[in-house]
Amino acid sequence: MEEAGRDQDRTVAVAVEDPSSVSTRDPGSVSTKPARRYPLALWVAILGLIMLVGMYIFSLSLRQNGMLFGVMQTNMIEKEREKPCHGPSIPDTEIPYVHYPTPNTYDRKECACNAVRFFAILSMQRSGSGWFETLLNSHENISSNGEIFSVKERRSNVTTITKTLDKLYNLDWYSSAAKNECTAAVGLKWMLNQGLLKNHQEIVEYFNRRGVSVIFLLRRNLLQRYVSILANAHDSAMKQLNGTHKAHVHSRDEADVLAKYKPTIDKKMLISELKRADKLAADGLANFKNTQHIVLYYEDVVKNHTKLMDVLDFLKLPKTNLSSRHVKIHTKRLRDHIENWADVNNTLQGTRYESFLNGRR
Repeated sequence: MEEAGRDQDRTVAVAVEDPSSVSTRDPGSVSTKPARRYPLALWVAILGLIMLVGMYIFSLSLRQNGMLFGVMQTNMIEKEREKPCHGPSIPDTEIPYVHYPTPNTYDRKECACNAVRFFAILSMQRSGSGWFETLLNSHENISSNGEIFSVKERRSNVTTITKTLDKLYNLDWYSSAAKNECTAAVGLKWMLNQGLLKNHQEIVEYFNRRGVSVIFLLRRNLLQRYVSILANAHDSAMKQLNGTHKAHVHSRDEADVLAKYKPTIDKKMLISELKRADKLAADGLANFKNTQHIVLYYEDVVKNHTKLMDVLDFLKLPKTNLSSRHVKIHTKRLRDHIENWADVNNTLQGTRYESFLNGRR
């Protein structure tokens, strides 16, 4: 009996042994099921659904951003109107072109709320821009500050260009033309070959962002312009007026002295020179077509001074008589100002520049 009891105890001990030891001893006895796999078509459908939802969310975002931009633009106009200087009579379309600069170098005092418009005269050498600028500066509220970018350092890169423009349009630029406190329009004269076309994308962006109005002043008769360039270059070298060079004169006597020189034009280079000038003007018009601008031609302004009133209308300034002390140098027929007229005449006959031969200075 005692031995039977011991056998029973051993049987019970085996029966209560840890189940983990069983699995350790016999791993083959554990049942495993293969992982469930989804068909490829289902994954494609899920991916397509995700893309559709993404596109829908993106379209909503675009719509909301457009609405947000419109609200921001409206708020900007409203904020501009909230400024003490803005009057309710200014149309919304004009607000970007109306400015109230606060110069660092002086106080505008009682003129602080006089609106100022920004402009730039874009032209080419010997196209009448000097004469035109003096006409504008005869207006008591216009300050056109000359050929600022004739200095190479100021146009060396976009940063120096914008820094110079910022100073000018903040009324901190000092020149003999500056009207300071009560300026109603401030600008400059800028030749197309003075970094203007080279950096035209950045300058167009600046003009549009700052509300700068562009005044193109070009010359139709490029042969007349070329004669003027050669005559001016001659005087620069010879200094015919008492040892000084004058690009513009203020007396008839001085003009007659300079007009005595008649350039001899290289007929082999003439066509290419006219083409180069033609392209320069065309590129200027094309590159700045998306700015607020007006196009004038020297010949039209000379013949019809009402063109000057168009400029005052363009700048939204009161009309007044404009005057200049400049005296025209070449007043005779074009043939009388060219030494080898016969060569020039034969070279241009039958070309698209033939009409220039009939021009009168």
